[in-house]
Amino acid sequence: MSGQQGIRTVLITGSGRGIGEQTAKLFWEKGYNVVLNARHPERIEQAAAGYNAVRPGSAIAVTADVRDHQQVGQLFAAADNAFGRVDVLVNNAAVAHIGLFTDMSSEEWDKVFDTSVKGTFYCSKLAAKEMVRRHEGGVILNVSSMWGQVGASCEVAYSAAKGAIISFTKALAKELGPSGIRVNCVAPGVILTDMNRELDEETMEGLKEETPLMRLGTVQDVANALYYLASDEAGFITGQVLAVNGGLVI
Repeated sequence: MSGQQGIRTVLITGSGRGIGEQTAKLFWEKGYNVVLNARHPERIEQAAAGYNAVRPGSAIAVTADVRDHQQVGQLFAAADNAFGRVDVLVNNAAVAHIGLFTDMSSEEWDKVFDTSVKGTFYCSKLAAKEMVRRHEGGVILNVSSMWGQVGASCEVAYSAAKGAIISFTKALAKELGPSGIRVNCVAPGVILTDMNRELDEETMEGLKEETPLMRLGTVQDVANALYYLASDEAGFITGQVLAVNGGLVI
């Protein structure tokens, strides 16, 4: 539990929109203090102001690029100054790239990997060090993708990065388990987010028809899965990948 009157604190990267934004909202509604993070301040500052208007001192917004270890250090320092600790880390920040692999530049490849993989490494390292030092456990949650499980044509870098997140989750869970720290991963399917708005309507409709539940996912579906994995009800679950895809990948 966190040092602020026993209230838990969650830090969510990429919480300015989509899955991260909805996940922050859900954790806050459940009584958590929330540390919002994005590369651009407008949306997270607005969200934090809204939370604090209802429950003063329950949220902070920290602008930081998770690709930069110094900025990640500043992000965690701000969380510590505000709430004393981070009980749950959600590594959500990511960028996608759609296009032919043979047309992809090294700069485009690096942007995808640096955001998803290096950002997850930087944030998890700082969170884990403090969790181990406290000897009170903790939770690290990573957001992968069904493409990290099966791969996607014209999304090679994104698929590879999200696959790396799955392997990272499994290995880190083994390493941190003896310290009582749980590490899990969600692998969303096709979710109605800004990232997927690049797909045309015909493609989206086709994906819906291929999904056994006959609908596309929502950001609330993913937020619910993340909240469950952070909860005490998931206390004996670690190193797992929870697929949130309506049965599209089984």
